[in-house]
Amino acid sequence: MFKVTHKDKSCKARLGVLSTDHGEVRTPIFMPVGTQATVKALSTDELKDCSAEIILGNAYHLYLRPGLDIIGKAGGLHKFMGWDRPILTDSGGYQVFSLATLRKLSDEGAEFSSHIDGSKHILTPETALDIQGILGSDIMMVFDECVHYPAARDYVEQSLDLTTRWARRSKEYLEKRKRSGAWRQLLFGIVQGSTYLDLRKKAVEELLRIGFDGYAIGGVSVGEPQELIYEIAGYTAALLPEDKPRYLMGVGTPPDILEAIALGVDMFDCVVPTRNGRNGQAFTACGDLQLRNAVYKEDFRPIDDTCECFACRNHTRAYIRHLFNTNELLGLRLVSLHNIYFYVKLIHLSRIAIEEGRFLSFKDDFVKQYNKESV
Repeated sequence: MFKVTHKDKSCKARLGVLSTDHGEVRTPIFMPVGTQATVKALSTDELKDCSAEIILGNAYHLYLRPGLDIIGKAGGLHKFMGWDRPILTDSGGYQVFSLATLRKLSDEGAEFSSHIDGSKHILTPETALDIQGILGSDIMMVFDECVHYPAARDYVEQSLDLTTRWARRSKEYLEKRKRSGAWRQLLFGIVQGSTYLDLRKKAVEELLRIGFDGYAIGGVSVGEPQELIYEIAGYTAALLPEDKPRYLMGVGTPPDILEAIALGVDMFDCVVPTRNGRNGQAFTACGDLQLRNAVYKEDFRPIDDTCECFACRNHTRAYIRHLFNTNELLGLRLVSLHNIYFYVKLIHLSRIAIEEGRFLSFKDDFVKQYNKESV
């Protein structure tokens, strides 16, 4: 299912191949976020043109809209959205975190009110897998609770115990459930524990005893300072098995991703490239640009002189600024497309650097250039 193919001698960065029934995923990998069966503003063909190998969907949102009946009748999420490559689905655990004012936790699961119409619903470890089973994703995530930062130790301990019980129930339920789908679905466990390293260690030990196809590092990038994110990611990744993929959830900026790759992380997702792109922020090797700014009014260069995406091959900063200032949808599409292309290309260059044994110097050179004043 997963094979490490090469290790960089200068750090813990590594290359791997994750095999799914919808194709192989080369790691390290960045997964564009398609929360509601779409990576916002982009078509599946555009994602393929960016060389995206796998995308992420969200079970909670798709369960509410359009609903499992419709997606089931369509033949699953791949057919519903017209994407024939691998898909990873989040279980809805992050919504337990982000919709804290709308939910109530118990050992059974999470009772919550829909953010759409206020209707009542219950998510349990079992129903989260049932939902993802109907979606037909290639990788399913266990149901968990993500806690806010900062969090008191006693609350984190209680939350971690709950998450571990849910993880055990998920594995037991999946083993008992007869799956009639056309392809295999992998199940990843999620390491929680907030900023308490001993609790992170405890979480890893318990998840390893249960046994999963891969392991995610959850509960980071929820308000912690950058140095603490790196500490948690590096400490946790070092505890995870060599022969399983390691997934850092919700991270992050280009320097964050490169730092995590050096720490031995394999998989990433983040809404930053598309969310920020819709607001006019473009990522380049020399830092990020806010294309709404007046400085670009007569700037007839592409977003990034070194980029080969559709936006950079065909349009200028001045034109894109004009689109944003006139509220034309093409502007947010072009910057979102560029950002996804940039992220995927950055990972591709990282893989080359790892293979050539120079990832640390590649990372350091990139971060130094990226942190320069925006152009």
